[in-house]
Amino acid sequence: MELLDAIRRRRTTNGAMLPDPVSEEHQRILMEVAGRAPSQLNSQPWRFVLVEERATIDAIADISGESMTTAMSNGTFFERYKPYFRFSREEMERRRDGMLFDKLPAPLRPFTSQVFTSRGQRLMNAMRVPQTLGSENRKLVAGCPLLMGVMLDRSEYRPGELSSFYSVFSMGAAMENIWLTTVELGMGIQFVSFPMEVPGQWDRIVDLLRVPDDLELMAVYRLGYLPPEQRRPAIDWTSSQRKLVSQYVFRETCATPQTGWDEPLGRE
Repeated sequence: MELLDAIRRRRTTNGAMLPDPVSEEHQRILMEVAGRAPSQLNSQPWRFVLVEERATIDAIADISGESMTTAMSNGTFFERYKPYFRFSREEMERRRDGMLFDKLPAPLRPFTSQVFTSRGQRLMNAMRVPQTLGSENRKLVAGCPLLMGVMLDRSEYRPGELSSFYSVFSMGAAMENIWLTTVELGMGIQFVSFPMEVPGQWDRIVDLLRVPDDLELMAVYRLGYLPPEQRRPAIDWTSSQRKLVSQYVFRETCATPQTGWDEPLGRE
């Protein structure tokens, strides 16, 4: 597979993955490409923990599902991320960023305009939307065959110092290598983020993974092979829209947007 093809096909997997174990060969490939990423002074600050133990995956799935239900019930998730939510294709086309909620249960569709109001929150809670989302999230995490914890060496990751920026930047490069390689391997990947949204929940995962004091757990991902046909969750979104080049590239100075590049290049 060509690199450009992999970049263009890269996606976040919202739906279920096959329960089939990820082969040791593919796990080794993912770790090798991570280690090939650039890092400041070749510091290689990243560390990874691969989890296949069913009891651990189930426990993290429980934490993730509980966290999603809590964050959705108390309104903190919607309040924190409302600038990124879109509820119409017209808005998505105009903004060209964020997440379009294009799959919702029929009873909810008439109320999307009220999602950020106290009335909308009460309505969602009454319809047990947070519980539905939490249950779906738990199933998705529990149904994957492999979890991957991403950590940084605390001797490099020192918040407030320049080394911290370098280490996070390097971790991002390592993760992009992994993400693009999953495309070639026929795998999906998704950030298990909700335990970060609720105080105390991330610490439970740190304890489960026995992360030592000299490492900082930065992220957890679920991975697995993709089924031939993906079943979308009951409440789902798409995020395939991208800004035009003229909206994020400038020429010579930041006062002059790049012109003439908004049409995509031909793909062979």
